Order: sequence, then structure tokens, then C-alpha cells
Amino acid sequence: MPTLEASSSTASDNHEKFRRLVERAQREGPAVTAIVHPCDKVSLESAVEAAHLKLITPILVGPREKIEHAARDAGIDTSGLEIVDAAHSHDAAAKAVELVREGRAEALMKGSLHTDELMSAVVARETGLRTGRRISHCFIMDVPGHPDALIITDAAVNIAPDLKVKVDIVQNAIDLAHAMGVAEPRVAILSAMETINPDVASTLEAAALCKMADRGQITGGVLDGPLALDNAISMEAAAVKKIVSPVAGQANVLVVPDLEAGNMLAKSLSFLAGADAAGIVLGARVPIILTSRADLLLTRLASCAVALLLVAARRTSAAGAIP
Repeated sequence: MPTLEASSSTASDNHEKFRRLVERAQREGPAVTAIVHPCDKVSLESAVEAAHLKLITPILVGPREKIEHAARDAGIDTSGLEIVDAAHSHDAAAKAVELVREGRAEALMKGSLHTDELMSAVVARETGLRTGRRISHCFIMDVPGHPDALIITDAAVNIAPDLKVKVDIVQNAIDLAHAMGVAEPRVAILSAMETINPDVASTLEAAALCKMADRGQITGGVLDGPLALDNAISMEAAAVKKIVSPVAGQANVLVVPDLEAGNMLAKSLSFLAGADAAGIVLGARVPIILTSRADLLLTRLASCAVALLLVAARRTSAAGAIP
């Protein structure tokens, strides 16, 4: 089976947690993935390398001439890949979603179009990919010096989620952790403090989420909150505050109060701690791979690996592991 070391563009990267994710996903059959508007080098490189590593079977959806021109300019061979011609980026998003509805694609991957264009097609009421779950985003963070990958949610889709939305955000993240091989995710509901303060809404919502888990309204993980970031991930900080729980100091899922907090947390880890962030959207009929042109190739491949693990979880569950 091809390995990451086979690519010189990834050979110098030392992010072991992402490497393990890719290797775990390679044990599954590749996910048929519609690449939406792959009209630049980054999109095509990601698709071809992920196909080489047996993570995806790509279907390129976009203007054929633009795709072929971009491939020639970048020296990328796409001759063996299926292309579904589309007039423009909006049309590409609509046709990629239709491939999912027809059962031809098991995942979507963002190419060189705006995220809003892709998500508009995904959430369209009559023709989209909505489910009973709220759509949410997870960053999977490879933080140097931290033993395990951290899931941070939601830092990209839901701006100011209320309690009802947070239930789905938490459940989506737990299901993602299961697909990644975490048997019992430890979920920290973050706030600025670890005590309940009626003047701080996020502390009240954290307490409610934990009680909902106690009552079986959220399943599959162990929740604790409110927790401040330090006592969510540091055993020493939790000990100083005399917090005793199976989550404090060892959380592997961090649920932020709102998008602003999540975005700042993820970017702080990336730019101050040297972390890399794979991205995935959950809650639709299929996982949606969101990558940035600034991402390392390994990071983009890790996003593909996460999507494949989610697809594999669905394949092995008659009801679907991720609704």
C-alpha cells in the first residue's frame, strides 16, 4: 500500500498524529469523493495524492476546460480520473450534491470555490443533503507535544449556537471521535471558568449539556463542564482547582461557546503552537472535506482520511454511524 513517505512533498513533515490517521484510514476501501470545482493546483494535487494513497476515488466536478488547463499548468496527470463537466462553481456544487443524492459519491471535498457556494448547495431544502442533525464543523488538531489529536467544535459554521444546536454539535463530535477510533470520547464543554455563573450563559449551557448526557439525550461520550481551557487539557491545572472528573485534564474533544472563541482557539494553536488543523463538516448525508490553500499537503490528506473513517463507520452500520 502506498505510504506518505512515497511523496517527497510530505516526507519532511513530522506530525505523527496525522500520519497515524492516514494509516488507519488506509485499512478501509477508498471513499468515492466528489471534488467540487478543482480548478487550481492545490485542489488537483490533493485529489491525486489522496487517490494515490487509496483514501479517495475522486470524481472531478467542474468546468472541464478549466480543470484540464489547471492540470497541465501544474504538471498533474488527471487522465485516469472521471470529470463531470459543469458550467461554473455554483453548477459544480449543485452537480456534486446530486452525485451524493444519486448514491454515486460518499463524500464531498471543497475545491477552488468559496465555502459558502458549496454549503449553499448542501443545505438547500429541496435538493440538498440535510438530515435531522444540525450541520457543524470540527477541526482535528495535531498539536506538537500533545499526546493525542484534539477535536475542536464548532469554529467554522455555527456562529452563536444555542443549547439545542449545541446538542447536535456535541453529538456530531462524539460520533467523529468514534469513527477515529476513540472508544469513549472525553468531552470538555468550555467556558471562561469551571464554576456555574448565572451571569455567564455558556456555564449554564455546559451544565445543561452534561445533565442531558446523564439522561441519555447525548450518547457515546463522557461530558464535563463548564471547564476552562487549562483545566480541560492540563492535569496539573485541574489538580490545582481540585477538579476531579474523568474529563478534566485529559479532554480530547473541546466544545467552544461560540464560533469566535473556537476560531481564536484553533488559530492560536496553529500560529503560536505550530499545530496543523484538518477540517471536516458533519451533520449532512455525507462528510464534507474543507481544506485551505494554505494547508500543508499532509493536513489536506488528514482531512481526507477523517472523511474516509466516517464513511467506513457508515458502511459498517446498517443505521449509519453518523446520521
